[in-house]
Amino acid sequence: MKSHFLSILLLVISNNIIASEVEVINVQSKSQGDQKYHFDVTLKHTDEGWDHYANRWEILDTQGKILATRTLSHPHVNEQPFTRSLTTKLPEHIKTIIVRGHDSVHKYGGEGITVNLP
Repeated sequence: MKSHFLSILLLVISNNIIASEVEVINVQSKSQGDQKYHFDVTLKHTDEGWDHYANRWEILDTQGKILATRTLSHPHVNEQPFTRSLTTKLPEHIKTIIVRGHDSVHKYGGEGITVNLP
């Protein structure tokens, strides 16, 4: 009985930890010519205030190199999910990117979303 209760407790705790990691749920990209792109990224996170919130998202190449970062300067407790934008120039050879989210407690959440550039 005790081991069954402990198993359930561990499952609940691990689900709460996973649920509170930032999740990238949508990425829209538009080419603006000359390797310049505009990104609208939608994040979902259980922001709790200044001590625990989604504080940035990043654009990476397929090798994991950070190409651009959008810093989020405040919590979005009552605005979930939320979308923020970034326009940036990317190297000419980049055709596929990964967008991943980051929060102030759990750091990186999930694997992010892979996007083929237009």
